[in-house]
Amino acid sequence: MSSPSDTDTSHTDASSVESTALDIHLPTTEDAADIADGLVTLRRALHENAEVGLDLPITQKLVLDAIEGLDIEVTKGNGLSSLVVVLRGGQRTEDSTGVVPAVLLRGDMDGLPVPEATGFDFAATTGRMHACGHDLHTTGLVGALKLLHRDRDSLPGDVVFMFQPGEEGYDGAGKMIDEGVLDAAGPRVKAAFGIHVSADQDLGVAYCRRGSYMAAFSKMSITVRGKGTHASRPATGRDPIQVGAMLVGQLQEYVTRRFDIFDPLVITVGQFNGGTAPNVIPDFAHLVVSVRTFSDEVTTRAEAELPQLVTEMVAAHGLEAEVDYERVLPPTINNDDEADFFLETFADLFGADRAVVRPNPIPGSEDFSRVLEQVPGAYGHFGVALPNLPVEEREANHSPRARHSDEGLADQALFLAHLAGRKLARLAQE
Repeated sequence: MSSPSDTDTSHTDASSVESTALDIHLPTTEDAADIADGLVTLRRALHENAEVGLDLPITQKLVLDAIEGLDIEVTKGNGLSSLVVVLRGGQRTEDSTGVVPAVLLRGDMDGLPVPEATGFDFAATTGRMHACGHDLHTTGLVGALKLLHRDRDSLPGDVVFMFQPGEEGYDGAGKMIDEGVLDAAGPRVKAAFGIHVSADQDLGVAYCRRGSYMAAFSKMSITVRGKGTHASRPATGRDPIQVGAMLVGQLQEYVTRRFDIFDPLVITVGQFNGGTAPNVIPDFAHLVVSVRTFSDEVTTRAEAELPQLVTEMVAAHGLEAEVDYERVLPPTINNDDEADFFLETFADLFGADRAVVRPNPIPGSEDFSRVLEQVPGAYGHFGVALPNLPVEEREANHSPRARHSDEGLADQALFLAHLAGRKLARLAQE
């Protein structure tokens, strides 16, 4: 892509200052440009062969083919098509705790069950689509691996590359943690970083913030049990649809009066099913509620209060409620220092004007939160809107028309490589 890094190498030259004491060499803009064409080819092959869930055999093979011949350690997942790659650094420098440090980089690989409508000549035609840009995440991680592999002899520690399936609702991160990804290098990784592309944000601009970054996701399933009767005689029954409709409104009112607007709770009734005919009041109605929270405190409060609220309000109308509440994902919480490091590194490479502190968290959810629960790190976003597409024509991730540009792949790979390399340098000097 056209960026300050293409014509001005001062940012990249400055990036090596902090690591010169250890004689560490990190990749340059020119190094990234050398692999750019191959990254575009890989991205488009991944995009055309989008797969969903935990079993991604084609995707896994494309990644394995792309990294074949490198001096790395590769482990395939047991219960999912994951890949854990360990790149060993040549300078085995122990940190203050007496271990050789390791840093983790993550890229998720799965698509969505969305029929593609982008018009790309490499569009998927199977009813599955990389509508969330995970094809770019995977490709960027491959690029970072190739760049760091060139300079592996100077790295003062190891890098773990987490190629993850099943981010879109399958808890692939949790499953990879259970299979040992955080300890793949030997000692547990000291830090972890990931990046998510956005089809509707300006190309080449990175976003991050301290603390709460993305929402926790919980799901509340409600069955309202009443008494069915003829629709013309509602007084002889107990109408679960009417009571369910009451819940839809009352849940929203409860949120506005019980939860702080600066530590919010976002509730959406995404499913409401009941009845079989217009002249019948049914025995039951079913609602499924999405609950988004941004802190552990509000996540815990919501789990305790919402089921009780539903049960008591339904009982007040003479009906019964069965409530199942499930915490699906925790909030994505960035470590303050690592969030600063994330943006500082990007600004140093590409200019401060392209490194943006987000003022507010993102209400979507992300299973990289599982990793950040266990090790310090940071997660951020990277704009990949098509460069000549008007803002009003951009569509967000998960749209069948979400069009992610591959012009930023080289910068993405370079940035990930520097996050790992610079972090290892800092750890080795602590």
